[in-house]
Amino acid sequence: MDLTPPPHLQQPLLEHGLVIHPSGRIFWARGNQHHPRNWSKTRKLYDSSLIIFLDFFTSSISTAGAPAADAASVEYGLSKTLTLFLFVSLYLIGQGIGSIVFPPYSESFGRKKLYIVSTGLYSIFALLVAVIPSIIGASIGRFIMGLLSGIPTSIVAGSIEDMYATGTRIWMIFAWAVAANIGIIVGPIFSVYITEDLGWRWVFYITAIVCGLITFLLLWIRESRPSQLLEARVSVFRAATGATAVKAFNPDHAPDFATFARIGLFRPVQFIFTEPLVFIVSVLSATAFALIYLFTEALQVVYTDMGLSTKEATLPFLAAAVGVMCSSATRVYDHRVYMDLRRRRHAIMPEDKLFGFSVGAPALVIGMWWFAWTIPPKVANINWSVSTVALIFVGYALNEFDTVLGGYLVDSYTIYASSAWASTALVRTVFCATFPLFASSMFTRLGSNVAASILASIATLFCVCPWLLKKHGRRIRQKSAFAGQSLDVDEHENEQGMVFIGA
Repeated sequence: MDLTPPPHLQQPLLEHGLVIHPSGRIFWARGNQHHPRNWSKTRKLYDSSLIIFLDFFTSSISTAGAPAADAASVEYGLSKTLTLFLFVSLYLIGQGIGSIVFPPYSESFGRKKLYIVSTGLYSIFALLVAVIPSIIGASIGRFIMGLLSGIPTSIVAGSIEDMYATGTRIWMIFAWAVAANIGIIVGPIFSVYITEDLGWRWVFYITAIVCGLITFLLLWIRESRPSQLLEARVSVFRAATGATAVKAFNPDHAPDFATFARIGLFRPVQFIFTEPLVFIVSVLSATAFALIYLFTEALQVVYTDMGLSTKEATLPFLAAAVGVMCSSATRVYDHRVYMDLRRRRHAIMPEDKLFGFSVGAPALVIGMWWFAWTIPPKVANINWSVSTVALIFVGYALNEFDTVLGGYLVDSYTIYASSAWASTALVRTVFCATFPLFASSMFTRLGSNVAASILASIATLFCVCPWLLKKHGRRIRQKSAFAGQSLDVDEHENEQGMVFIGA
């Protein structure tokens, strides 16, 4: 197709780093330094590191609510299950709502303001939870904290896609997943030690202080949504040339709020029920994550029965954190595969990066069955460290599910990455909000061995899923309107040089 612009626009286009399609739509020119993928390494490192740390910290506060709830239930005279619902489940319900609302907003109107405003408000409501002497006030505060946490949880993946091309994105998605997953794992440890020594309210005082500092640092990040930046560049171009008829290529455009509400807010829910890949990934990822939330309660039952104190019973979570970090070996393998495909000029498909999931699924099975039958009451006189080693496999699997499947969605839906990931976050919220409520009762009434065996059986069924995605994933993507459009845009931009070739 002829992409030569009218002669009188050639020089202005060159000056603004843009190219124009015969249809009148304007795209980024190759190498335009204003595109986020062409920002300096220092710029991208500052922005991405800060938002990843934000997700790490808010993830830790989500699971920190469980130990705080145990102490608050005594203070407020409520049942443990009800307080757990108010401190953990209500937080996660808010997060699920936030994961629907904020990603499409960020795609249509930008990401920077969302990060700044939400983190500042998160700090304020954490402080309110700490100071208000009312369970109603604490519940409202936790719900709104959860709502605001939906921003880093669901749009960090989109921000990474904005700034990094496929090769580097493997590592950035990995860094994000490791940070978020370790945050979930260390949250109960952080909370138990603070609650035991200072009281449960100090969990939220510390949260308010840390998030206040992060808010200040977020003032120096840049807006990374390419469509928003392109619109700004094209506005300058139109003003300079008088070419008012040309328009930026913007698949995120929402002409008014009604259109945004009808299309943007509905999109994550729509993805769950109309996009098979999103549904499969959501269920798999949600189940893996829900296990960690379930363990915030279940491990107390298991390890206090083994004679550990309340504080000591949280330390086996560190084994899961070791497993999360062990997945770096899989990322090295992924990188070698990517470089080999690139050297051979082979088109890199999302299905080419599912190796970690193929390993993670059986690792979860091994870890769960191992854990189920190395704990009391059916297995006696065995040291607590034996079952703790099994949690390394669980932590490894958790991170592989999150990293690989999250990257798979980002690669499959690119321009709709945040909405696709928001769908997953929504399903994850439902699972994670529910599992802790029955965990203690399940492990107490059924016995820890039977309860863990049920979970291991479910994990065993997941082993068929890597094969299904590898064999049928591409065909499913091609039939999807959203994944298909994302594929078309990527091919149009990268093959015809209409944008960056960024890192």
